[in-house]
Amino acid sequence: MDEKKRRSIFNHAKEWIYEAGQHIRDVIDEPLYIDTKSNPNDLVTQMDRNTEKYFLEKIKHTYPDHRLLSEEGFGDDVQSLDGTIWIVDPIDGTMNFVHQKRNFAISIGIYHEGLGEIGLIYNVMEDVLYTAMKGEGAYKNDKKLPQLNEKLTLDESIIVVNSIWACENRKINNKKIQALIQSVRGTRSYGSAALEFAFIAEGIVDGYLTMQLSPWDLAAGVILVNEVGGVTTQANGESINLLTNTTVFSSNAVINERIKKDFIELM
Repeated sequence: MDEKKRRSIFNHAKEWIYEAGQHIRDVIDEPLYIDTKSNPNDLVTQMDRNTEKYFLEKIKHTYPDHRLLSEEGFGDDVQSLDGTIWIVDPIDGTMNFVHQKRNFAISIGIYHEGLGEIGLIYNVMEDVLYTAMKGEGAYKNDKKLPQLNEKLTLDESIIVVNSIWACENRKINNKKIQALIQSVRGTRSYGSAALEFAFIAEGIVDGYLTMQLSPWDLAAGVILVNEVGGVTTQANGESINLLTNTTVFSSNAVINERIKKDFIELM
């Protein structure tokens, strides 16, 4: 994608994500209509759906040849990464949105011929926007973020991991995850994958492990982490597939190699 076109798409995405976030803040205290999807903890609200429809209308009107892959099903049936694809999570962290009215984000990753070109993650209630364009670094509210500390080791790190993955009733190697937790300086969990990627890019956490994410959960975050010198792979070290659910480990290169060496048998 040439620089002029990328900049134009970025400016539109930035304008639209701010508009969507402002609308959410304006109506945050109005009654919510809450449904469940795959399980009682998999929540969706009319705000998720309305926000996705907003992006669909903006994208299709402005870029009719672009496709949309998004969580609530209003986008296209995307079977390949050909062309330009917007991968959107209208509200990442819906449980936080419902219960806390904070700690949720709008996430947009824009890919062209399979390459991540633009990433935006908007912490709506804090009015903090993380952005990245391929080859230009990552930013927090227009302030450039430094590159990750490549000398930081696993035992010095704070890793984002949900404690649910250490439970015995999960179909994963919970003993390995427990050993990982014991190997690090500390763990955190914020309830929004997009924000957890953004916090890696910002350098306030050092890695993120999860055993299941959908494309819209990670598409923008991968681009941000790439632009500060980080690495995002599946938990076994293989490349991420943006068309399926996947395991994820994101960190600096040193920690990523340590995970592959000592904790690869997580599944």
